[in-house]
Amino acid sequence: MIHYPQLKKGDTIGVTAPSSGVDKNLHHLVNESIFRMEQRGYQTICGDTVWQQKKASAAPASIRGQEFNNMMKDPAVDIIIPPWGGELLIEMLEYVDFKKMNRKWILGYSDTSLLLLAITLRNGLATAHGTNFIDLRGESMDQTTARWIDVLSTRKGDSVIQASSIKYQKEWDFENPSSEVFHLTEPTEWKTVSGRKEQFKGRFLGGCIDVIRHLVGTPYGDVVQFREAYTTGEPIIWYLENCEMNTVDLRRTLVQMKLAGWFDHCAGLVFGRSSANAPVEDYVIEDVYEALSRELEVPVVYDVDCGHVPPQITFINGAVGEVTVENGKGTIEQWFM
Repeated sequence: MIHYPQLKKGDTIGVTAPSSGVDKNLHHLVNESIFRMEQRGYQTICGDTVWQQKKASAAPASIRGQEFNNMMKDPAVDIIIPPWGGELLIEMLEYVDFKKMNRKWILGYSDTSLLLLAITLRNGLATAHGTNFIDLRGESMDQTTARWIDVLSTRKGDSVIQASSIKYQKEWDFENPSSEVFHLTEPTEWKTVSGRKEQFKGRFLGGCIDVIRHLVGTPYGDVVQFREAYTTGEPIIWYLENCEMNTVDLRRTLVQMKLAGWFDHCAGLVFGRSSANAPVEDYVIEDVYEALSRELEVPVVYDVDCGHVPPQITFINGAVGEVTVENGKGTIEQWFM
């Protein structure tokens, strides 16, 4: 059985940095997000790790782990949202107290997704792959990003539907900040390897493939144990997004995950938009997707609103979901059951 927290108006957000903290010259971004969230009716508690960054992380791994543990145990904290991702979250996994976790949402993406997936696999606690705290600093939120509140407010037993965005952001324009943080200029198009309508159902797991791949073969990446302990036998829908890998590195990683059994009992795969996926010789990203779909004999959809090319849908690790894609548009329905 999956455990689903529920966000409520007036809840207190704990901001801690399990990976990277925020350099002093960017502290204003954190303060802007605190201000906006208070305007929206939420309180905020920031840990010490948020305000520092050295040697590619916010603090030594044990300190990051302890601050995270404290926030998970603190009854005054209702939801945890890291400021953003980073590079070295994997260092702090061994310091996470998986045995003493209160049921509360953890929301984020990028390096944070490694922590999210590990917690869902180990504890059966649903976790949320979506916006980070820094990106909530805008005067308003675009309609895709804004749904994180609706999704995390869903009651156990109910469902929530999210639709593909209208436009996405091709590149950052820091010289001309927008009221929504993002500059959504390019028409969104969800695609399928088959070129036809695809619809499939299963239980969602996933994250940033650059980092979650490092859970393969560790005690934090036991997908078989998760299915046996916390599901009723549903197949898995993997949602994955690529931050930095070229096509052959991505292909190697996907083959490793397949050989490790991660794609056993898979209903389909969803890949987020990416500014990476650089081709190697004539080996392009569509070749990667087509090979995976053929080998696993499952549908593959791509260029979905997920990951480092905003905006992004809020995916819930552990939730039962249905993906529907047709004519460039799509929906994600998730049941908290």
